[in-house]
Amino acid sequence: MIPVQTPIMGKEDRKRISGPLLALSEFYEAFNNADMEKMSGNWMRTDEASMDNPVGGIKRGWEEIKSVYERIFKGPASVHVEFYDYTIHEAGELFYAVGRERGEFRLNGATVDLAIRTSRIYRLSGGRWQQVHHHGSIDDPELLSRYQNAVRSIR
Repeated sequence: MIPVQTPIMGKEDRKRISGPLLALSEFYEAFNNADMEKMSGNWMRTDEASMDNPVGGIKRGWEEIKSVYERIFKGPASVHVEFYDYTIHEAGELFYAVGRERGEFRLNGATVDLAIRTSRIYRLSGGRWQQVHHHGSIDDPELLSRYQNAVRSIR
């Protein structure tokens, strides 16, 4: 399987995509536009949902996950990411996407360039793909430290 290099940013032509690509595009549109209503529609809003990332630790259940996005969206920082170098794997009523995110975290004139390994799992529910798990990690220890320190400064 050859990884796709064309990034998903949330600006894709919705008339030309469907299924997993549409679900991923909707996630990145919601994230990059700080749209909590669209983010809520992208995630499965149950206790089964989980998220594990470099600054938020493990969050279980939609309410905990929602609080992370609310803090990001309402906070003083600006964060933008795109998904690239990815593969999509479908298995019945599940699909998972494995790839990388690149982007920027900006706060008070300072910028941290982001490079995150990312996996997302979606489940088909009521004819719609909804996210049930996200895992993100940063390989570079220096970048991880800079990002964690920047995020902690706004808590």
